[in-house]
Amino acid sequence: MKKFRAYWGYLVVAALIAAWGQVAAFPVIFALSLAVAAYAAFQAPVWCGAVNRDGVTYCRNNAYGILMGCSKRQHRWQKLKMIVLRSKVGDASRALFPTAKEKFNAFLAVGGLISAVAAVIVPVFTG
Repeated sequence: MKKFRAYWGYLVVAALIAAWGQVAAFPVIFALSLAVAAYAAFQAPVWCGAVNRDGVTYCRNNAYGILMGCSKRQHRWQKLKMIVLRSKVGDASRALFPTAKEKFNAFLAVGGLISAVAAVIVPVFTG
C-alpha cells in the first residue's frame, strides 16, 4: 500500500492519456490534469536538491515533489525561493532537477498544467 501512495500519480497520468484518447468530458480531463500537476510538484518521491552549506553540492535526502525540500527546516522552502531569487538559471535547474527522475516529474507537472489549460480552452472553440 505504501508504493501505491507514493506512485499514484503515474496511474493518474495513464488515466489522463486515456481520457484524452477517448475524448472524455472536459471537466474530467481538467481534474486529472490538475491532479497530475499537483502530484509532480508536491508529492512525487525525489531527492531534495537544495544547496548545501558549502554552496557547491546539493542535498540528496529524500523529499516529496519537485518543489519541496527534505525534512531539514532550512531546505523546506529553499527550492521555491531559488526559483524566484536565483539569478543563474543553470544553478537553479541543477538544484531543482539533479536527476532524470526529477526532470521526468517536471515534465509531468508542466504537461499536466498544459493539459488543464487545454481542457478549459478546447470547449470554448468547439462549442
